[in-house]
Amino acid sequence: MAFLYRVGVLTISDRCSQGQAVDKSGPKLVEIVTNNLGWVVTQQSIVPDEIEEIKAVLCDWSDNQKFALILTTGGTGFAPRDVTPEATKMIIEREAPGLVHAMMSGSLSVTPMAMLSRLTAGIRGKTLIINLPGNTKGAAENFQFVIPALKHGVDVLLDNKGQVEAHHKIVHPYLFNDTSSSAKSVGHVCPHKKHEDDDMVTNVVSRPRKSPYPMITVDEAQKIVLEHCKTIGHQIETVSFKQALHRVLAVDIGAKDPLPPFPASIKDGYAVISGDKAGLRKVIGASNAGNKPEDQKLQPGTCVRINTGAPVPPGADAVVQVEDTELTRASDDGKEELEIKILSEPVSRQDIRPVGSDIQAGSVILFKGTVLGPAEIGLLATVGATRVEVFKKPTIALLSTGNELQNPDDKELKPGFIRDSNKSTLWALIDAEHGFPTYDAGIASDDLVDLKSKLSTAFDHGDLVVTTGGVSMGDKDLLRQILVQEFDATIHFGRVCMKPGKPTTFATLKWKEKSKLILGLPGNPVSATVTSHLYVLPAARFLSGYSKPFSAKVKARLSNDLNLDPRPEYSRVILTWNGNDPVANVESTGNQIQKCRVCKMRRNKNNGNKVRYFFNSDRNS
Repeated sequence: MAFLYRVGVLTISDRCSQGQAVDKSGPKLVEIVTNNLGWVVTQQSIVPDEIEEIKAVLCDWSDNQKFALILTTGGTGFAPRDVTPEATKMIIEREAPGLVHAMMSGSLSVTPMAMLSRLTAGIRGKTLIINLPGNTKGAAENFQFVIPALKHGVDVLLDNKGQVEAHHKIVHPYLFNDTSSSAKSVGHVCPHKKHEDDDMVTNVVSRPRKSPYPMITVDEAQKIVLEHCKTIGHQIETVSFKQALHRVLAVDIGAKDPLPPFPASIKDGYAVISGDKAGLRKVIGASNAGNKPEDQKLQPGTCVRINTGAPVPPGADAVVQVEDTELTRASDDGKEELEIKILSEPVSRQDIRPVGSDIQAGSVILFKGTVLGPAEIGLLATVGATRVEVFKKPTIALLSTGNELQNPDDKELKPGFIRDSNKSTLWALIDAEHGFPTYDAGIASDDLVDLKSKLSTAFDHGDLVVTTGGVSMGDKDLLRQILVQEFDATIHFGRVCMKPGKPTTFATLKWKEKSKLILGLPGNPVSATVTSHLYVLPAARFLSGYSKPFSAKVKARLSNDLNLDPRPEYSRVILTWNGNDPVANVESTGNQIQKCRVCKMRRNKNNGNKVRYFFNSDRNS
């Protein structure tokens, strides 16, 4: 069980760095990290077999990037330029010989040639560095040998107490389930275990006083969420084009027929033979929209009256507009034109739209990934694509948690209770406003049995489960605990450097052979709304096929200084645009504890307390 593990994979090879060979080992390690561990490979690079370049990357990834794990592949053999172990030993602070022994003993069971591999593993700060062979098969096998102990080792290194103790509850259940003193005195006692009884449900005294989850940035959290959205993938469904507004096309749309399907007049006038030049013409008929173009055929000296959009009759190669003609003879009753005079000399193809000039038969008119707006719906109708394949929208299950919550439909408010407003707000934001279907999973009390039951129902109905409450430091905040212990979830982060919304939690799990995403949002209504904009809506857009899942940014200026928290702060404001000025003016809504319209604002480190960007603002002009 783990929450956030950021990993770097470094390939060390002269040939790969110079483009003379294709790196296969690095991508293979990325695949294993992603599929076998569910961790996030944040960076993958290639450097030549140069000690200083290897050291520079290892130090940067350890000291600045704060990776939990760095895997190197290559440079561990006997060749003169195989210097990876030397570079690694120069920068690590503590060695990890057990990992090396596990890799060597495992490799020797496969081939005696493994004894020629010079592997190294060690720790720098809170980063574990492991050298692996450059051979793809050897790198994969050696990494697999250490995976069984890797999660626990990294948890210990990162001081992730909650995860470490959860691991020991699995490995040494007798230390936790048997209350007798004799049972607890037997076997291994974890050196990083603070309390013998870590039951957060019944023992408030032993609850953690500090969160075991490392603080990550909003950008990191968003990247992690989207990376795991990819594990669910996109689903496709076929809908009527009239129901496809704002949906994302899953396939290219081609035109069966050309547009126009016949030569069409651009003007109201007369279809003529350009070779007849200017002069008199006998009017032999008319062409209106809906006529068959073969009904009339022009001969020299004749013309056909024609309306805009009507088919040009066979034999004609130009259209002369009405303004460039004179009537010279009419029928006795004055109702029909019999002869006209062409005043200007026509030119071949004049004022005629050729067949397929707008859309050619067989051409792609809309590409996969296109978001269908009103104009695109019109194009679908034009080519007769009345049934289209689009990416299916995810269903988002909404679950509120808390003993104090009651249904807003209840007439009488119970003593000590409040009405659940979060679910209504999130439904309006996610479903009504942005069109992503939701499922009401109810309200769960702060009880393990009830919470487990309501979560199970949410997993049955939702691709993405969004909970509110239960993720802070209270003794009744049980969400993370039950996700790990009851659903075998992987928690990828549990704290984000932001205000409000710091305890936002993201987890993944398998439920009935399907991948599920869980976003645990704080119970505070403002926090829940802000974090929905930052994480829930982007995830829903990504799963719906949007290539750009994040909201647009606009520039704005503050009229007065704003006191901001050391964390990036998200403040609700009113934006006003004056005239043609593209930069909006900002007015705070006041007390940020109260719920109101939500916009997004961050402190710009370079400009002090200045606005960087906003989202979902009301535009007042």
